[in-house]
Order: sequence, then structure tokens, then C-alpha cells
Amino acid sequence: MHQPSGFKDSTKPDHVCFLRRSLYGLKQAPRAWYTRFSTFATKFGFHQSLSDPSLFICPRGKDITYLLLYVYDIALIASSTALLNAVISTLHSAFSMTDLGPLHHFLGISIIRNDKGMFLHQQNCAADILHRANMTNCNPCLTPVDIKPKLAEVNSDSPPVKDPTLYRSLAGALQYLTFTRPNISYAVQHVCLFMHDPREEHFNSLKRILRYIKGTITHGLQLHRSPPMAMVAYTNADWAGCPSTRRSTSGYCAFIGANLISWSAKRQHTVSRSSTEAEYRGVANAVAELSWLRNLFVEMRVSVPKTSLVFCDNVSAVYLASNPVQHQHTKHVEIDIHSVRERVALGYIKLSSHGDLPNYI
Repeated sequence: MHQPSGFKDSTKPDHVCFLRRSLYGLKQAPRAWYTRFSTFATKFGFHQSLSDPSLFICPRGKDITYLLLYVYDIALIASSTALLNAVISTLHSAFSMTDLGPLHHFLGISIIRNDKGMFLHQQNCAADILHRANMTNCNPCLTPVDIKPKLAEVNSDSPPVKDPTLYRSLAGALQYLTFTRPNISYAVQHVCLFMHDPREEHFNSLKRILRYIKGTITHGLQLHRSPPMAMVAYTNADWAGCPSTRRSTSGYCAFIGANLISWSAKRQHTVSRSSTEAEYRGVANAVAELSWLRNLFVEMRVSVPKTSLVFCDNVSAVYLASNPVQHQHTKHVEIDIHSVRERVALGYIKLSSHGDLPNYI
């Protein structure tokens, strides 16, 4: 602590103000802590990733260290035990830390090592969500969403929920649960669209997700122990699926080797004039994610093939990605969406509308 500028007492330079509020909750506290840690990490030899500011990378000859920082939680990985111990010792000399040993729990995600690799799950988080919703003993459901009816923003036949705060709290908690449960991503994003004015039918859809979680509470994400392979993405989109705004919902999932590492399901920002445009926007989102992943792996010195493969079931969208002549059909599409064409021309992305799944998935 230091005396603030303008309030310095030269006669008592060691005296500071008594704080009635903890620094932990102040807005400038995270920035001050991050500056302090990043400065120390840079002096040790780490450099900050441009793709992910919370990732620090330290190459030492043939060895390399990754340090992932979230507030005061640190996940540390090194290619050699000697380098790992050296980094831990250096961190202990500068900060008050506790070494918890091999990674087994990080930010609410449990890590279990098995013969195949690592299994990530959030069983405790799922159980807590069910307890908060008073559905610990509810009947399980086989699917997270009913695909027949479409939820609308305003339905005169459905009254507002009695406790909107509970609805928003549960929906937000489910968003965090999707970190290891990609199978509920679409259903969760659907109920999150109505946080501003939740109705009973929206709450019933949220409860259906909870009943599905009850029956699959032990599910998680399996990461396989395998060498880096090609990056493959699968993308799809509906057309004008939202009955209120007529916007489309697009989604993608990205694999590296046999591992699912990124996924998303979101409603598009604008109304698409055709199913081709909706699919094309979905492809653009997948390509943007693959580009970010590629840059991240390059910084981490992980070798990946030059060309990534994107599967899209719409033939017209595939043609648009490589044929700039069809101006009449695409003049209403924003220019940034056509970044797909640039990456296809450079050979970074290859689009396909059909084909068998790779043998490692």
C-alpha cells in the first residue's frame, strides 16, 4: 500500500488510509494484479499469447511451458519435470502459493485421468444447479429440448414467471455447464434468449434441460491421448427458425484429431434472405473459430496441417466460398462474411458438402 497522490504525509510516509472495503472487489484490483503477474512472468521468460491473453508460454530449447492464469487460479503444464519444478520454485519465491499437485480440478471442472486420456466433467456443478432449482429428485428426460414447438419471445397464453431472478440464475449456470456438455449447447442458448422477459413456457423448457441433466449427470468430455492431427469443423444452420425475429440459428463443432475442442450454437445477428445465406454465415463463424485456433496452436508450437476441413451440408454455400462470380446472389451479404473466400483461396480452409467422417473421429 502507498499513500495516494495528493494525500502524501511527508512526516509519516509509512501511514496509509484505512479501507472500509476490501481491494478484492474494486474495479482496478484485477488490472493491478494482472500487471504485477505479467511483469514477473515476462522477466522469467514467459511471453503472453496474442490469441489468449490469459495464456503465458515459455520456450526453453526443446522444452516448453504453458501457464494458464484466471485471477488467482493457475494451471501449469511443462514438457519436462525439471522445467516444471523450476517454474514452481520461481513462482513460490515471488508469490504466496499452494501447489496442489497434478491437475484434478480447475474452475469448477474436474479432470480424471484414464487409459484413453483425460475425462472432463462438472458433476458437482450440475448437482448444485439441480439443488438450486429444487429438482434434485426430478424424473430424468431423454432429450434436452423438444424440437416440435418453437419458443417465442411473447406468448399471450403463457404468463410471466413468478421469480425471473431464479430463471436468469439457472440459465446463466447452465451456460457454464456447457464447457463440458456440448450436447446441451443448443438448448441452453435457446432458453437464454428470453432472460429479459421469461414466461412459464420458457421455464418449462429450462426444466426439461434440468431433467435431461439429471439423467446424464455423469456425462462429460473425453479428451483422447493422440498426436495432433488435422483440424476439422462441422457446421449447420436452420433458416428463419425463430418465430419472433425470423433469425436463423447456426452452430459448429471443431475437432483436432479425435478431440472436440470448440463448439457453439447461437442465433444470428441479422435475418437471412435464403437458407444459403444462413448456412454461409454459419460457415463464416466456423472458419473464424478455426483461424483463431490455428493462431493459438502456432503460438503454442503445436504442428497442425496447413489446410483445415469444414463440412457444410449446403452445396450452394460451398460454391459461394470459392466462386466470387455470383454477385447477384451475394450482393446483400456483408463483406466480412466473404473472408471465407480469402481463406479458401489461400488454402487454409477446404469446404465440403459431403463425405465420410475422418477415421479418427
